[in-house]
Parts: sequence; C-alpha cells; structure tokens
Amino acid sequence: MTTADTTPPLRIGLLGTGPWARNTQAPALAAHPGVELSGVWGRRAEAADALATAHVTRAYTGEEGIDALLEASDAVAFALPPDVQAPLAVRAAEAGCHLLMDKPVATTVAGARAVAEAAEKASVASVVFCTLRFAPETSAWIAEQAAVDGWFTARAQWLGSLYAAGSASEYADSPWRRDKGGLWDVGPHALSVLIPVLGDVEHLTAAAGPADTTHLILRHTSGASSTVTLGLSAPPGAAGVEIELRGERGTASIPGWAGAETAFRGAVDALAEAVRTGVPHACDARFGLHLTELLAAAEEQAQATG
Repeated sequence: MTTADTTPPLRIGLLGTGPWARNTQAPALAAHPGVELSGVWGRRAEAADALATAHVTRAYTGEEGIDALLEASDAVAFALPPDVQAPLAVRAAEAGCHLLMDKPVATTVAGARAVAEAAEKASVASVVFCTLRFAPETSAWIAEQAAVDGWFTARAQWLGSLYAAGSASEYADSPWRRDKGGLWDVGPHALSVLIPVLGDVEHLTAAAGPADTTHLILRHTSGASSTVTLGLSAPPGAAGVEIELRGERGTASIPGWAGAETAFRGAVDALAEAVRTGVPHACDARFGLHLTELLAAAEEQAQATG
C-alpha cells in the first residue's frame, strides 16, 4: 500500500506578463503538480487579466496588488526587467516569500547585493534561472564534467540574431535587453556553465566586438582558462550556442536541450527542494550577485575598448 503525498502545493505568484511570462513561466507553473499558481501581477491590468484567465488564477495590478499577491504566495517568480526585478525581490523576501528570479538578478552590483542580503536576512530560499543549470540534459552534463579533473581550456559562444536585420522576435522589444546587449542577457548562461566545471573566475579580460558582441578571456581557480563570445546581433547564419571543454581526457561539448519551459520546471523543483531542506541551491541569490559582479567588471572593460 502506498501513502498519498499530503504535502501542500507550493503557492507561487508570478510577477510579469510579457513574452517570457506567457511563453515559459506561466505555463510551467500552472502545469507543475507540486505548485499552485497563486496569481499573476502585471503593470497593465488587461495583460494581467488575460494571462490569469488563461491559467485559471487571479489577476493583480497596482502597488496594492503586489502586496496582495505576496500575501497569497509562499514564493514568487519574476518575469520582469532585472532592475525592476531586484527591488521587488527585496520586497518579496521581506514579506517572507521565497524567490525564483530570472537572470541577471540586476544590472548593478548594488541591486544584486540588496537582493542577496534581503534573502539571507529573511531566511528565504532563492534560485536564479540560468537555463542550462536546470534543463535536464545540460544540468546532467555540467555535473558530469565538474567531476572530471584535468580540464585545460574551454570555449563558449552564445550568439543570437535577435537584433539582426529582418528579426521578428517579440523579445527584441525588450528595452533593457537592447540597452545591455548579449553580455547581460546570455552572459549569465555561459558563466553558469563554466564556473561549476572550471572553478571561479580569478581574472577577467573583456573587449567589445561588432554591434553588441562582447569577448571575454577568463582564468579560473582550477588553472584552466576559457574564452567566451556573447552577442544578440549576429547574422542568422552565424547564430548558435557552443560550449566545448578540452583537457587531459579529450574534448566534451554541451548537448542540446528540450527548451525553456522544461528547464523552468527544473528550477521550480530546485526551489521547492531548497524550501524543503533549507539547503541553499548552488544557483541562488548569492551566485546571482557574483554573476552581476563579473558582468559589471566585463562591461566596464569592454566600454573602455569600444
């Protein structure tokens, strides 16, 4: 005889109603068997109503709506620009809500530090959604490579064509993404793979490339080095994601993954586990702060060369 699971669902509210919320987060939260989507908050009431109706939950808007959603939730997920996300994450932590944040946590070190300190002070769990850390295929690959010694160097390239001529992506309308470019949008993904495998970054050099492209050279605590190319303005034929490791045992290349919604479900599972056990996840607000520190240093160097 099996015993029914009597664990109550984790009530997660969603802040944001844009393409990322519509295409990834709301569907993943609504379909997750261990989650109750406790509501959707948006700056525009009509957008919040539409997304909430699509997933059979309640819509919230306005300042009072944020407080009401936090009160109705155990945790909150964010689908907002990073520098809107950060102060709201502090507010959510102070209200006792666990945090499921998008990357980057903020585009200033001060903003990211405020989130990390608020989460620590409130003793709430936090997870930063770096896709490759939570997609089943890539998270398993990262763990496998992190257990191998003798890596000598690595090459990571994440080039999108979001801003290439003829692009019709709805994500191209994001003002923060256009302003900050590939370094801040896809840089967290690449760094979130390289750091657990090669060790923390102890020295960083950055230079600007064409359009919004940024090139990084990293030296890691393991002694290995890596190069990283990031951008959102590549011609469609040049776009793609590659991460390759080279070392004593040969080469290893990151596999493909099923998509963002599946990965986001993995991030929800990770948050639930951190809530249940009290053990911080490796990709938590403190890690998000560290990523912001690295990206801010890279941005400063790249602007000096641009």
